[in-house]
Amino acid sequence: MKKFLFVLICVLALMIGLYPLMYAFVDHKNTFLGSKSLEVLQNQIWKSAFFAHIIFGGIALFIGWRQFGSRFRNKYLQFHRIIGKSYVISVLISSVSAIYMGIYANGGIVSSAGFIALGLVWLATTLAAVVHIRKGRVIKHRQFMIYSYACTFAAVTLRLWYPLLTRITHDPDNSYIAVAWLCWLPNLLVAYWINKKNSEAN
Repeated sequence: MKKFLFVLICVLALMIGLYPLMYAFVDHKNTFLGSKSLEVLQNQIWKSAFFAHIIFGGIALFIGWRQFGSRFRNKYLQFHRIIGKSYVISVLISSVSAIYMGIYANGGIVSSAGFIALGLVWLATTLAAVVHIRKGRVIKHRQFMIYSYACTFAAVTLRLWYPLLTRITHDPDNSYIAVAWLCWLPNLLVAYWINKKNSEAN
C-alpha cells in the first residue's frame, strides 16, 4: 500500500507538473485566466506573477517527488543536491508569486487569506529546510522538505478537491473558497503524520 501511494503521488505530480504547458496550446479564455476580470488581466505584474507561479511551481512539483526515495538519495547524492537546489529556487519564485497573486484571488478575503497563507508556509518551510541542511541537521532538513512538498502538492489536491466539492454542493464559488484552505491544510497534517512515523521508526 505504501509503495502504491508513493507511485500514485509521483504520477499525479508528473501530470500536474506539466499543466503549465497547456497555456501554450489552449486559448486563455478556456483556462483559469478566463475567470479573471479584465482589470486583473491588464495588470502586467499580476500576469508575470501568474506565469512565474505556474511555471516554477510546475517544475517544483515535477522534480520534488524524486527527493524522497532513500535508495536514490543515498546512491546519487550529488544528483540529489542538484535537484534540491533547483527545487528550492523554483519554490522561492513560485511562492513569492503566489503570495502576490493571493491578493487578487477569486472568492474574496477568505480565499485570499487561504492562498496567501499557503504561499507564506510554503516559503517558510522551504527556507527552514535550507537552513537546517546548511547546519548539518539532516533529519530536520528532511522533515521541513516533507512539509514543503506537502505545500507544493497543493497544486494536485486543489484539482481534486474543487471538482469533488462542486459536484457535491453545486456551488462552485463557495467550493473554491473552501478549497483555498482544503488544498493544503490536510496536506500538512499528512506531512506531520509522516514525520512523526519516521521519528518513531528512528
